Amino acid sequence: MQPNTGRPVEWLVPLAFIFCAGWLIWHMPAFILDWGGHGDQLAAHFARVDVAPGLPVVLGSHIDILDLLSLIMIPVLAVLGVMTVRRAPMEFEAWGPLDRLSVFIGRVTMMLVVVLVSVMLYEVFNRYVLNAGTLWANEMSLWLAGFIFLCSGLYAMQQRSHIRIFLLYDVLPRWLQKVCDTISTLLIVLFAFFLFYGGYGEAFQKFGRWELYGSAFNPPIPATVKPTVLFIVAMVAVQAVINLISDWNAEPVIHTAADDIDEDELRRLKKAVGTE
Repeated sequence: MQPNTGRPVEWLVPLAFIFCAGWLIWHMPAFILDWGGHGDQLAAHFARVDVAPGLPVVLGSHIDILDLLSLIMIPVLAVLGVMTVRRAPMEFEAWGPLDRLSVFIGRVTMMLVVVLVSVMLYEVFNRYVLNAGTLWANEMSLWLAGFIFLCSGLYAMQQRSHIRIFLLYDVLPRWLQKVCDTISTLLIVLFAFFLFYGGYGEAFQKFGRWELYGSAFNPPIPATVKPTVLFIVAMVAVQAVINLISDWNAEPVIHTAADDIDEDELRRLKKAVGTE
């Protein structure tokens, strides 16, 4: 468990992961068509959105070399990201393998925020300076915001920073706090199970037919967000169980208003205004 060192690799790997995932998602119709998907409509859609139509096909009838490399690099970059991620001073100190995965997904989410802001700034510049707004920036912003919202929930669970009400919890004895923690974890797991059980069929259908948004840009928001909801909620449930196990023997914590104060940030502010 090491504090944050701010090394470039900790941010370059999430950026590379986002690029490979974006390429794979945009070219996913090639895999669906070759691995069991059917329909002239999907083939026509892929012909319109294929970023590199001139590349030679290396697998099946549609998958080119960049598609295959993106598919291979995603797990490679995920493993590399888990190995290189470091804990920042303000982050929670649990640091098992799955905790590191959640923190890496958190780093990817942080970089997605940068991408989202860049898209919005690009649209503002085009629309109000060049008077030439785009057809894709609004839907792209919605798409990115959906992934950010979902993935940030997993990071919040790993950091124990989700909304919790401690008014009664703090006055309970430690054994009764453990009972409350167990009940809340069971409820999270049950919610994840029934959501997955009830939503798997619809998510599979949306993904299988590569359902599109229906706008001029027409991104595959329904085909990608619905499966991501199920995956992230399942990860949140697993993380909740890991939190329960990791915190089982932890000393009781009394929460106060001072918990919201970042001492490092306060020290930097004092130094900036010359009070130190």
